[in-house]
Amino acid sequence: MRLRPLTLLDEGPDEVLVGSPESGTYITVPTVGALVIRALERGASIPEAQVEATRYAGEPVDVAAFVGGLRELGFLAEHDDEDGRRHADAPARIRRTAPIQQRRWVTGLDTRKARPFFSRAAWLCYAGALVFSVGCFVLRPSLIPRPGDVFLFEDRGLAVLFLLPFGYLMSALHEGWHWLAARAAGVSARFGIDRRLYFMVFETDLSQLWTLPRRQRYGPQLAGLAIDSFVLGGLVGIRLLDETGWCDVPALVAGVAGALAFMTLSSMVWQCMVFLRTDLYGVLLTLTGCHDLWNTKTLLLRRAFGRLGPAHSEQLASARPRDVAVARWFRWVYLIGVPVALAHYAVFRVPIFAGVAIWACHGLAVGPLAARFWYTLAISSAVFLPSLVVMTTWLLDLYRRRLTMPLTQA
Repeated sequence: MRLRPLTLLDEGPDEVLVGSPESGTYITVPTVGALVIRALERGASIPEAQVEATRYAGEPVDVAAFVGGLRELGFLAEHDDEDGRRHADAPARIRRTAPIQQRRWVTGLDTRKARPFFSRAAWLCYAGALVFSVGCFVLRPSLIPRPGDVFLFEDRGLAVLFLLPFGYLMSALHEGWHWLAARAAGVSARFGIDRRLYFMVFETDLSQLWTLPRRQRYGPQLAGLAIDSFVLGGLVGIRLLDETGWCDVPALVAGVAGALAFMTLSSMVWQCMVFLRTDLYGVLLTLTGCHDLWNTKTLLLRRAFGRLGPAHSEQLASARPRDVAVARWFRWVYLIGVPVALAHYAVFRVPIFAGVAIWACHGLAVGPLAARFWYTLAISSAVFLPSLVVMTTWLLDLYRRRLTMPLTQA
């Protein structure tokens, strides 16, 4: 039989991470499983691989069942049936990791052209920009971005609408930098849209990082925060020049810099919330050596609250010991993190929404016969509709889970 291109990476004394970069599917197998895969890649038949595996393990190994599992994962390209006829397996399907997501991996940039952006000098620039911003906030608290900085104009709706394209561009830059770092590391990525609690998020699928040694995964995972730090440093620098009078900065430029600094800081604080599968959650996975921490955390929480059904008990029993050990404390980080996420929403989102809501009430109060009514309605829809959709989806998910809890317990 012929296997699709697979990567094998030693992850422990008796553990190998096997994956298909084509489909983004990765599993952990014992060392004997990796031995079978390497034998098949050399062209060995199933009986020949069985002999090698049995000799290595010192006991019988069911290689046929193992190969069946590889077929279910889409790791086989061709196989022979019992009559010796060759059959082609279905092409591997890329595993979906977000509700809205690209179907193909994004390449298109030579690795050598991307590497200068993540050289040692580049990382020093990113770190220097972050230290500069923090230093400015400590020495000059007036430079700390505030919600009021977003309202550049007296027409608050117009101010927020004016900043929306900048917000999308900054999100694109953040996610694009993840992709650029992935290309610098020699792997590909793809983009998607997902939800974290009641937040809509743009995300970069970095599944192919599992093909790299652990030390090489940190750069792509931290790349988004790195470019955010660089942008924040530049924006704070503009405000510092304006406040100190060292340079004649136009009022609109200084105002836009303050508004974008607030948006950038909000995004960076968000990425620090490891309990919401943000950028630093990926760093935590790499640092602790976990593979399925999120699901293991959920299973442990179910057990702690007496809602672990038989099927979930089997999943927990088969979880990796490392994932279980880390999930024991991470589950409580997650529970504490939910109110922290609410606090983030209250500090960074509520003041903006409240300001626009008050403005919208005044505009809509004139009635549908006035042009201002429709102008206000259009801007309010652009500002509030995405958040309302995500919030409604989150509440519906909570309601569905509540309905299925008795079934799960049974």
